[in-house]
Amino acid sequence: MPRITYVERNGTKHEIELDDGTSVMRGAVDNDVPGIDGDCGGECACGTCHVYVDAAWLDKLEPVSEAEASMLSFADAAQSNSRLCCQIKVSASLDGLIVGLPEGQH
Repeated sequence: MPRITYVERNGTKHEIELDDGTSVMRGAVDNDVPGIDGDCGGECACGTCHVYVDAAWLDKLEPVSEAEASMLSFADAAQSNSRLCCQIKVSASLDGLIVGLPEGQH
């Protein structure tokens, strides 16, 4: 199973193994990773699963959709490596993915 590492702002790491096809957001919510809210349940409609993708992984992800880009435009402290983790589906090719959490989700 692919392993995803979530890094809180204070440096605390949460390494979690997830099944293929699971969203990075669902993995965080189901495993009580603080800082990922996922209020819309993964429908790309709220932006409360904003993360910063480690630079080494950006080119391995599917491109940002128009809907995701729109939601990210409202995210606090969005950066060039910002993504909504509900839109990142886990696969073997993402084993080792590292995402950082922003200071807040609102």
